[in-house]
Amino acid sequence: MTQKISQSFKIDKIGMKKVGKGLLIGIGGLILTALVQLQPLIDLGNWNPIVITVCAAIVNFGRKFLMSYK
Repeated sequence: MTQKISQSFKIDKIGMKKVGKGLLIGIGGLILTALVQLQPLIDLGNWNPIVITVCAAIVNFGRKFLMSYK
């Protein structure tokens, strides 16, 4: 199977998928960053580190899923 290479200033379907995946990963990172910034305002007691770790794992899972899904 050969891949098509997009010409300058044009984007093909493969390129659009890559841009979309990158956008979704970026949004996930943005949400995680916002949660970390809000951490002082949200008091979950001993659960704070666990919630942040779970959020990071969810974003990483989404990244892996999007990068392996074609």
